[in-house]
Amino acid sequence: MVEPGDREVAGQRLGIPESLGVSTLEPGQRPPTTPPGRQVSIRVQLLDDVTEVFDISQRAPAKALFDLVCVHLNLAERDYFGLQYQNPRRMMVWLDLLKPTLKQIRRPKNTILRFVVKFFPPDHTQLLEELTRYLFALQIKHDLACGRLTCNATSAALLVSHIVQSEIGDFDEVQSFQHLLHNKYMPNQDALMDKITEYHHKHVGQTPAESDYQLLEMARRLEMYGVRLHPAKDREGTKLSLAVSHIGLLVFQGHTKINAFNWSKVRKLSFKRKRFLIKLRPDLNSAYQDTLEFVMASRDCCKTFWKICVEYHAFFRLFEEPKPKAKAVLFTRGSSFRFSGRTQKQVFDYVKDSEFQKVPFESRIYASTETKHIFRTFSPSFFQKCPTDKAYFIAKELLTTERTFLKDLAVITVWFQAVLGKEDILPDSVRTLINTNYDPVYQLHQAFLKEVEQRLQQWEGRSNAHIKGDYQRVGDVMLKNIQGLKQLTSLLQRHGEVLVELERSCRASQRLQELCREFEQQKVCYLSLNMFLLRPLHRLLHYKLILERLCKHYPPTHQDFRDSRAALADISEMVLQLQGTMMKMENIQKLLELKKDLTGIQDLAIPGREFIRLGCLSKLSGKGLQQRMFFLFSDSLVYTSRGMTADNQFKVHGQLPLYGMTIRESEDEWGVPHSFTLFGQHQSVVVAASCVSEMVKWMEDIRMAVVLVEQSNRPSTDLLSTSRSDRKSPEEGGVEAESEEELSASRSSLERQSAQRGNTTVHVCWHRNTSVSMVDFSVAVENQLSGNLLRKFKNSNGWQKLWVVFTNFSLFFYKSHQDDYPLASLPLLGYSLTVPAETENIQKDYVFKLHFKSHVYYFRSESQYTFQRSVPLATCCVVFGCVVTSSLMYYFRSESQYTFQRSVPLATCCVVLSSVVW
Repeated sequence: MVEPGDREVAGQRLGIPESLGVSTLEPGQRPPTTPPGRQVSIRVQLLDDVTEVFDISQRAPAKALFDLVCVHLNLAERDYFGLQYQNPRRMMVWLDLLKPTLKQIRRPKNTILRFVVKFFPPDHTQLLEELTRYLFALQIKHDLACGRLTCNATSAALLVSHIVQSEIGDFDEVQSFQHLLHNKYMPNQDALMDKITEYHHKHVGQTPAESDYQLLEMARRLEMYGVRLHPAKDREGTKLSLAVSHIGLLVFQGHTKINAFNWSKVRKLSFKRKRFLIKLRPDLNSAYQDTLEFVMASRDCCKTFWKICVEYHAFFRLFEEPKPKAKAVLFTRGSSFRFSGRTQKQVFDYVKDSEFQKVPFESRIYASTETKHIFRTFSPSFFQKCPTDKAYFIAKELLTTERTFLKDLAVITVWFQAVLGKEDILPDSVRTLINTNYDPVYQLHQAFLKEVEQRLQQWEGRSNAHIKGDYQRVGDVMLKNIQGLKQLTSLLQRHGEVLVELERSCRASQRLQELCREFEQQKVCYLSLNMFLLRPLHRLLHYKLILERLCKHYPPTHQDFRDSRAALADISEMVLQLQGTMMKMENIQKLLELKKDLTGIQDLAIPGREFIRLGCLSKLSGKGLQQRMFFLFSDSLVYTSRGMTADNQFKVHGQLPLYGMTIRESEDEWGVPHSFTLFGQHQSVVVAASCVSEMVKWMEDIRMAVVLVEQSNRPSTDLLSTSRSDRKSPEEGGVEAESEEELSASRSSLERQSAQRGNTTVHVCWHRNTSVSMVDFSVAVENQLSGNLLRKFKNSNGWQKLWVVFTNFSLFFYKSHQDDYPLASLPLLGYSLTVPAETENIQKDYVFKLHFKSHVYYFRSESQYTFQRSVPLATCCVVFGCVVTSSLMYYFRSESQYTFQRSVPLATCCVVLSSVVW
């Protein structure tokens, strides 16, 4: 409790630490500095009526002063606010942030600037910070007290009751009555005392944050919310008032709105002396003239209102701050005024995606001789009642991965179809097949994403549903979506047909094949095109895993348990029904992808052939050990070397049929570590793996494949081309292996802007000297993550916040989830995963470390849950398998007898290789 004699500055009353915050700056930035020169003191009245003094250089632009005020308040969403002052003509005008302060305020000692709300959004849930909502609530309190926010008696009494609840807490008859006697919140308050206390009595248990929320929720529905009237007359001399809002221009007669002109209807706004002109777009159905004219008191009044209109339009309608116009060389015409600052979209993206100290409040009350005031202290969590339940983080994972999934769907339904629309080369039957099978799925998930976003907003306290207590669940939303998906099962079953028909059309049309290749080189197509075609089937697996974790977490008595169990039953039924299609299409997709990476080979994707493993082995020849890329299929083992084509394809040199093959270890025989010999019907080959675990994987897979091919009694098909030049021995190729450093500097860099063809799994395995199997690919598509991670390089000081998508053994980095394509990528195959040692001096929680040779990356999760989810999945990429922890368990399906028989040694290998236990 603060003693009555103690007077605190505004920052302290809002709970700000004494040191200046940096929440309004980018990470690593310092507070704004002022230009050198004589310092001038400027007084600013804040929304809590406390006046603060700020010292700035006499040459400093007004933005420097505004930044000082915002840093003092620790305000991130600062662009909703502005500094207002009374000019010599006694007009209230906004301080232009691009001009020097002292060129606008001639007598700073006699002027007090007011820090007030400038832009009123239509929905207060767009304000992400509780501090911002608190300041908006103070602005509503001011508007109500001065009579600017007019409303009926019932609404006024309810508004005041929420203000009182926020300031003094729960209703107490004596205390509430005395408080209302000493504080005037609105004109004619005495006549509404009984109604105010009646409403106040109903708010028991409501926190100050909830009271602010309800105050803004009510205020935004009032016609005069955020309205600032500017007197004018029409052509007939009728007295009117003009105003501007997020939707456009408003016309009032008294306090009644009589007309509104949406921004989309306004073609141009201008003023000529005292006349304010609105030029509308032609509309045959409208009775209004093309140009409306209003007369205002003076040219200054016209210009002031015109400036406000320009700023409102830019803030709410533009995606980014407009660029300054080039200055005329000789003559200028018209005003050079422009909007400065971030637009609403930029503010929303910055606050949502940037790392700054989020500062909610905790109510504290102190008394003075005249009245009672309230100030709030900060806590490190996002809200006073921050969700801590694991179900919330599971729901958030659903949201983040759904955002990525919808982007992936758009690659097919929007981007790819736009490319196909430019040239009429795709058969109508295939075009119809794509449209009818993907567009309905895309539309369903668009609606689903909106529902999930709304539910998370409610869960986080950014919607009034949290007062009812029915927001902490997500199973009902998932059940509704999965029931909608069940109706589209027939479409999902045909997604494999789309993949096959598109490939068939590409074989028939060289131009279509080139068009698809060109599309795969675009930044938005960060994976192979066929991977996007299978995304809806893979998403079903993600839903199943999410619901399994949710049902495992919930007790049977939880309100969301029944819906979650029903959703899990429905999605399990769908996965079982579509499992055959999914397994078949995953194999075809992988064979088609490998076909693009190989040259000197005939048709790879033939019926009955299954892909098993690919990776690097060293082949022993007369010249010694040479690095070769091996591909194991269900009928043959093919070995290649890296070619010098434009796409860095691998050239096939030889084929070993599996039928009749035998295998044995031969380290002692040849003196080569981790070596084994393959004995075929016509030739034998000696190869060496990079380590013992790689040797074990290859030998087990080859033995299993030999058993299966002999059981099927199916002869091997010749994979090689008939050209003699393609049948040269590996020794004639003379291709040298590239180092990781050479790789990083080349076109196929592991972290680069585009050119995905040089960054496929085959190329990564080549450079990392490792291998992956079809089982690994199945694990990878089932386990995917999206969300924010903070990244730090080995020798850098600061953390960079990025939107990260984990899929296909890689991390893809975006500036935010709204970006259409990644900035860079990092394949994880071959990397080691550990936690930082104390000597590395990281001093942060939830940090894991990825390193390969001299390449080191640190990543920091935003919560313990995301850390526990990220580390095991990243470890899966490192050790190629399932990591079982004390709190997490994953279930994997077998796609064939081969993969089922492989699962036990794979799991054993994972336990042996994994050195990280969580």
